[in-house]
Amino acid sequence: MKSTVAIVKAAQDVQESLRQALRLSDGLAGLNTGDKIMIKPNIVSWDFDLPFAPFGVVTTSTVIAALVHILAEHGFRDLTIGEGGIMNAKPEGDAVFTALGYKNLQERYGVKLADFNAGKFLPVDYGDGMVLNIAQQVLEMDKMINVPVLKTHNQAKVSLGIKNLKGCLNRASKQYCHGLGDLELSATFPRIIEKLPVALTILDGLFTLEKGPAPTGKAFRKDLLIASRDPLACDLAGAAILGYDARDVAHLVNYAQRHGRSLDLDDYEIKGEKISDHREFIDYDWEWTDDDTGPAGFKKRGISGLAVRKYDSSLCTGCSVQYNPMLILLSSAFKGQPFPNVEVLTGKQQLAGADFDLTVLFGKCACHNNKDHPNIKKAIKLWGCPPDMKKFTEELAKEGVECEYAEYVRFRHYLLDRYKGQEGFDLVYWNVE
Repeated sequence: MKSTVAIVKAAQDVQESLRQALRLSDGLAGLNTGDKIMIKPNIVSWDFDLPFAPFGVVTTSTVIAALVHILAEHGFRDLTIGEGGIMNAKPEGDAVFTALGYKNLQERYGVKLADFNAGKFLPVDYGDGMVLNIAQQVLEMDKMINVPVLKTHNQAKVSLGIKNLKGCLNRASKQYCHGLGDLELSATFPRIIEKLPVALTILDGLFTLEKGPAPTGKAFRKDLLIASRDPLACDLAGAAILGYDARDVAHLVNYAQRHGRSLDLDDYEIKGEKISDHREFIDYDWEWTDDDTGPAGFKKRGISGLAVRKYDSSLCTGCSVQYNPMLILLSSAFKGQPFPNVEVLTGKQQLAGADFDLTVLFGKCACHNNKDHPNIKKAIKLWGCPPDMKKFTEELAKEGVECEYAEYVRFRHYLLDRYKGQEGFDLVYWNVE
């Protein structure tokens, strides 16, 4: 019997649209009303200090609220919404849940809220020497409903249901998943689901995101909900709608091979909307110079004397979040004169090149990987995980590279302001009335 995927055009009444998706996919069939159920949105990050554009980045509260309401209607009472986003020095999950309106769901339906980063993690043996630390709150659940965003990812091409489960790991295990060789990202994170009780996946496609997964990418209205009890089938449909053949998405290939599954959509039953009616290629990657000296935009501006090596899959989430601020700060330091022959390295595999006068090691992995490297004449070692951007600015200033933090603040305002006045782009989607 073929697995079913439901694709529904989200109407103004998102709750009714979600009901339709659940009916078509028989989405609640794998759940019992007495189950302890974990609802796992995608809250990759949030910001209380600077403007933050959640469009296509964070699961909409509108979809989460609709799901909770429907579950309550069907008699489900033991519901928890949980996430382990990017960990700061102090877990901010409670404040983020408040900002997203989840506290209203708590008061209205008795939903529990779980910030995984503030709780315990337990080691889980995946075999083959792979041990991942999973949030205890997740392991205590009977079932999970996974509610990611329909978006692209500059390291994984697409970030859908299987990718969203990385939020169940602690920091060390997230870093472990950004390894090399057999531990490369596309081989590690597809295995997380093997020990989790995922019963239903719902892709929130009210918005989608080009060059994701962060707000630096460009969001579009998509107005789709995709649901399936089969996590691979759901991701295959989502990838196809984003314009990607699953055979070109390494983590989907790896998952299918491990579980003896087909990557051919003809082997799955698609109900509701046709994929062909909504398929549109959404680019996942940023343009870089052919000689790997920085973003294409740097070359267009005439920036020289600086080589920022392009990120790879070994760059973990913490440094990824600081990567764009780093680029903006470097750009702000360009005043028409060449940089003083600087190279910037990140991740677990980039090594210092020859003939650079200054090497910036951005993050502890780059520092470890280039310890005592013979090509380094002078190094700025930013050991943080992730690096501290204030220290980054201060250390570069000592070398005559004057970054302007105000330019980064201006850029953050721009990321949100560019959606103002666009029809359908309203922050009300990340609130619960």
